[in-house]
Amino acid sequence: MDRAALYDYADGSRFIGKSVREIFTAIAEENVWQEQETLSGIGSSLAQTAEIRRRLPELLQRAQIRTIFDVPCGDFNWFGEMDLSDIHYWGGDIVETLIRNNQQRYQAENVKFIHFNLLEDQFQVVDLIFCRDCLVHFSFNDIHRAVTQMINSDSIWLMTTTFPQEERNQDIPTGGWRPINLQKPPFNFPAPDVLLNENCTEMNGVFNDKSLGLWRISGLDCARPPSVAERNRGQF
Repeated sequence: MDRAALYDYADGSRFIGKSVREIFTAIAEENVWQEQETLSGIGSSLAQTAEIRRRLPELLQRAQIRTIFDVPCGDFNWFGEMDLSDIHYWGGDIVETLIRNNQQRYQAENVKFIHFNLLEDQFQVVDLIFCRDCLVHFSFNDIHRAVTQMINSDSIWLMTTTFPQEERNQDIPTGGWRPINLQKPPFNFPAPDVLLNENCTEMNGVFNDKSLGLWRISGLDCARPPSVAERNRGQF
């Protein structure tokens, strides 16, 4: 079953030839994901993040995480509901209007927002890079670029979206969407140290395997670009 086809915005062909900044600025300004509560899409609604908000604090405490870089942070819709009093939080996003709004509404001594392109800009060293609902919108090539950036940051942990039941990863133009399983080729992540199922109820539970995986970055050896032979096969 092609689960991505359930969303009419999953086809990213309209974004071919555009820069990442142009793509995600257009998505935010046009509310392409058609969600009233948040410009970051239904997956960032309070309803769809209830399980994350319930379980994440204990996980952060167990892993002794005190510094977080959340990229892309979007409009901070649900993370703003978290108790960050013991955390130094940085939110980064490529959409400048989102960052300006976040700075005006949410910035505090321990909560900062920066304009950031995760494919090009240098990551700061933090305990946790939190990258939810991002790589699912990237082409294979851009996923490899992003993960390479994270590995080179010398940060400790990466928490990012994965769909463990997805059998085969599909390449798409950046700006589209599909579920990805980071343990499958061409990414070949090891088993995560922690797998947090989000209890996703979108599309009547079709995406009920949607999870956040927590990986120690030093253990990731998955940034190799696909070979020419693999590209020609159209699968990995």
